[in-house]
Amino acid sequence: IGSQSENGWGTSFKMSPYKMNNYFKCSHVCLYSCHAVQESLLSSASGFSNYRGILNWCVVMLVLSNARLFLENIIKYGILVDPIQVVSLFLKDPYSWPAACLIIVSNVFILAALYTERRLAVGTISETTGLILHIFNLSCILVIPAATALTVTSMTSVGGVISLGIYTVLFLKLYSYKDANRWCREIRQAKAKRLTRSYSCPNVARSNGSAVQTHVSYPGNLTHRDMYYFVFAPTLCYQLNFPRSSRIRKRFLMRRLLEMLFLMQLLVGLIQQWMVPTIQNSMKPFQEMDFSRMVERLLKLAVPNHLIWLIFFYWFFHSSLNFMAELLQFGDREFYRDWWNSETVTYFWANWNIPVHKWCLRHFYKPMLRKGTNKFLAQSAVFLVSAFFHEYLVSIPLRMFRLWAFMGMMAQVPLALFVSRFLNGNYGNAAVWISLIIGQPVAVLMYVHDYYVLHYGSSA
Repeated sequence: IGSQSENGWGTSFKMSPYKMNNYFKCSHVCLYSCHAVQESLLSSASGFSNYRGILNWCVVMLVLSNARLFLENIIKYGILVDPIQVVSLFLKDPYSWPAACLIIVSNVFILAALYTERRLAVGTISETTGLILHIFNLSCILVIPAATALTVTSMTSVGGVISLGIYTVLFLKLYSYKDANRWCREIRQAKAKRLTRSYSCPNVARSNGSAVQTHVSYPGNLTHRDMYYFVFAPTLCYQLNFPRSSRIRKRFLMRRLLEMLFLMQLLVGLIQQWMVPTIQNSMKPFQEMDFSRMVERLLKLAVPNHLIWLIFFYWFFHSSLNFMAELLQFGDREFYRDWWNSETVTYFWANWNIPVHKWCLRHFYKPMLRKGTNKFLAQSAVFLVSAFFHEYLVSIPLRMFRLWAFMGMMAQVPLALFVSRFLNGNYGNAAVWISLIIGQPVAVLMYVHDYYVLHYGSSA
């Protein structure tokens, strides 16, 4: 048998007949061997993670099962989608538009905050006086629309939710505006006569078709243009120089606009065709306190409710906010993170609504920590504020106070403790999904039941 030497195949070596026999036996065994030590793919020890086919199967099964439910709904109820009925949800009287008037009046509070900051910047009023004026202005933002929704009978519940939602956003924005400008004054006082650079709405100059940023310094930011840019910008946290994109992408803008229009129609259709009949059929089991039927109706409502919530999330946080950001060349597009991978309740609440999370972190949570409050109490306080606004946006437009939304939000605190302590990984993620899928329909049924009893109980 030839062996390869340094110079090629020129040399040879000798092998005994015994060794040669074993050599050919091993070669023969290796040739026909087809087994090795290995784990099954579905075992966790295998390290296999490509389940794309199973995910596609789940999507197909989900589509087929929901198609059956949709077909069953059409056969049972017929076509229930009615655009005229949608208009009636916003207006009781075509000559009375209280929600729209209330939204227009919000300009008074915006200008009040701006002129208060201007007086503070030049030193016409003291910090204490400015704080009192801001507190009064912010209190009016919450009280006046609530009083209007409760007393003006021509305002519908949907109109009340929209107007109070806008005022709630305005409250958070102007609170941030007050804080950010106060920080600028503190920096200016600390650095005395030195010119400091700041952080807000830059003036955008055009040069050869591209946007050139020029930074604004305090108090140069106290202008109507800067204020209204912040009011319409898709953020709740004010700063003097926002990150800006270089241009408006027209195709991107049109895609988001078409998504907004299509998904809005889809949401309205699903609510009218799928949710409303299910909710109406759930009233009798709740009145009779038939527990098994109540659970069945709850689970039946969970599917359309969760689907509508997911569509609303995409419509608002992706389509609508990106549309406004592109229109205003607002650069920070992180409106949400991967909340669908949440393994804890706190991770979900910190990542599904980034604008609110940033506001809570910057203006509420961190200031409490700096004052010596421990983390658990600070987190509980954040949930308390969130619970208040959830109840504010539901109870006042419905003109009834049942605290279901408030208790649902506060229940997140013990749920978060339980999930973080006893459930990890996929189990924690499943617990978060279950709380989302089941928790919301419970609150919806509670409010609808109480509203039905309050307004139609005697006639029934």
